[in-house]
Amino acid sequence: MFKKILIANRGEIACRVIKTARRMGIATVAVYSDADRNALHVKMADEAVHIGPSPANQSYIVIDRIMEAIRATGAEAVHPGYGFLSENPKFAEALEAAGVAFIGPPVKAIEAMGDKITSKKLAQVAGVNTVPGHMGLIADAEEAIRIAGEIGYPVMIKASAGGGGKGMRIAWKEDEVRDGFQSSKNEAANSFGDDRIFIEKFVTQPRHIEIQLLADQHGNAVYLHERECSIQRRNQKVIEEAPSPFLDEETRAAMGAQSVALAQAVGYTSAGTVEFIVDGDRNFYFLEMNTRLQVEHPVTELITGIDIVEQMIRVAAGEKLPFAQDDLKIDGWAIESRLYAEDPYRGFLPSIGRLTRYRPPVEEATEGRAVRNDTGVFEGGEISMFYDPMIAKLCTWAPDRATAIAEMRLALDGFELEGIGHNLPFLAAVMDHPKFTSGNMTTAFIAEEFPDGFEGVALPDDTLLRIAAATVAMHRISEIRRTRISGRMSNHERFVGTDWNVAVQGRSFDAVVAADRAGAAVTIDGRTLRVESDWTPGQPLARLQVDGSPLVLKVARISGGFRVRHRGADLKVHVRNPRQAELARLMPEKVAADTSKLLLCPMPGLIVKVDVAVGDTVHEGQALCTVEAMKMENILRAERKGIVSKVNAGVGDSLAVDDVIMEFE
Repeated sequence: MFKKILIANRGEIACRVIKTARRMGIATVAVYSDADRNALHVKMADEAVHIGPSPANQSYIVIDRIMEAIRATGAEAVHPGYGFLSENPKFAEALEAAGVAFIGPPVKAIEAMGDKITSKKLAQVAGVNTVPGHMGLIADAEEAIRIAGEIGYPVMIKASAGGGGKGMRIAWKEDEVRDGFQSSKNEAANSFGDDRIFIEKFVTQPRHIEIQLLADQHGNAVYLHERECSIQRRNQKVIEEAPSPFLDEETRAAMGAQSVALAQAVGYTSAGTVEFIVDGDRNFYFLEMNTRLQVEHPVTELITGIDIVEQMIRVAAGEKLPFAQDDLKIDGWAIESRLYAEDPYRGFLPSIGRLTRYRPPVEEATEGRAVRNDTGVFEGGEISMFYDPMIAKLCTWAPDRATAIAEMRLALDGFELEGIGHNLPFLAAVMDHPKFTSGNMTTAFIAEEFPDGFEGVALPDDTLLRIAAATVAMHRISEIRRTRISGRMSNHERFVGTDWNVAVQGRSFDAVVAADRAGAAVTIDGRTLRVESDWTPGQPLARLQVDGSPLVLKVARISGGFRVRHRGADLKVHVRNPRQAELARLMPEKVAADTSKLLLCPMPGLIVKVDVAVGDTVHEGQALCTVEAMKMENILRAERKGIVSKVNAGVGDSLAVDDVIMEFE
């Protein structure tokens, strides 16, 4: 077994590999860029080597820099994680030439299956159904438009060396092919150092289901069942689960057997994943093979009990797999929610900044439940504009799907994160959505259910009533503390009073509070709800029992009440005495500022292209400029017809959120 391995990656996956290596008694080496000097993976590793400036194309994907770190530390093997150099055959060749083990598949397998064009051709030869498309390389946008017309819209423009949603666009018409082709090439070059592009038919209403493989160097290969990855945004997975709620045993076995046969045909070893599109009749079509560890591997580990990273290390060291296909059973259900530094209220655009508060749920595993959080950040750390915006992968396990979802709801409720925009509210909203809870979803889920973006959740009446009862009990506690501090009266209970009004989400509830040592009985809207909690004023997380059921609220004081966040809703809850409530109804509403004649930067980023000039007439949907952030290019388009009166930013300018890019007459 290896004594020392180097992890050629960063963030949560580097931390994940370090944990397994440490448990196996293997020393670890981290690499880091300028931006990651104080990163968690650097602190966790036994050694750390600086490899260059912050941009990935000057550090993490520069093979020579990684090789220098290997020579300097004497590492015997390298785990590439995912992204960066994980599917780069030149990197695997460099390691082989240096006598360093690659904790991944052989070079020929990477070349055969890591390239999406080649892998599709091999799958066709092997008799695997594939999605219709153009398997050859495409020279320019005009050729892309011609090919898209022949295939038939909609089409998917994809980077041959891509992954993680990078270098990928869906085009429904000719103009979108032209714009998407160039952006895909740019993203592919920046993320993978390879700008080759191909086009295939975009299958509408599909489910995205993938098979996890493990294969050793002795001819043994198994599949670790499947993962459902249909909840996607911008072609990037957001929520995954294992197993799939859609597959039956027959389809699962057929997909698994086909995946193993394909892997063995190319001499594949290590961990890999075969991705399929599955239609409503359970017909499945080969999409691609990822010749690396997948982001969502934890849900497979939770239902099988197998540490996939450990098996990758053992396979690279020449060991045989310690199990056969018949040994692999499905135990329970696991859900993974990807927590991203992106603002769901701004179209999920990237967010950067300092994590002023980062308190994930406690990780635990019992016979009936488990919570796992794979992360690469810490409280006080910064989210950089240079890398993928993932903060953490929150996972829950339970004996069945409904309970696993219920555990995820509570885990998301209790996840404290402040300082940046993040998608926790959206993840919580999905967990309560009927299409998700029923398992009746496709890859079009987000586009269909949130066509205008995410604007928060309107909570049902019963939940509002529970929140109203909880906040009035919490307000009473705050008022008692306030009177004690001021010393205004010795009988605090009488001074605080018992009659209140709670205004929340356009509703108004009159409430009467009867308190005792254990909690309070709140009579509200004709019902009496028992509220119990050890919450004290100032705590940002309130864990309560309302009528015997758990209620977890993120709370902050505002004038006359609380800001409450719960299950995707962000609420202002005002708790007032009857006279204050009467006067509040007479207050005028504040009108928001008019920004309709401004193009505001929706995210921190770099202007890489400006498409218009002062005096130009623009039309609805026309491209105005392109902003690059976190390795993704975002084309900003006109919302309506207008004339450009001023351009405030040019190519190369770095902008903050809401900086004015241009103005219109």
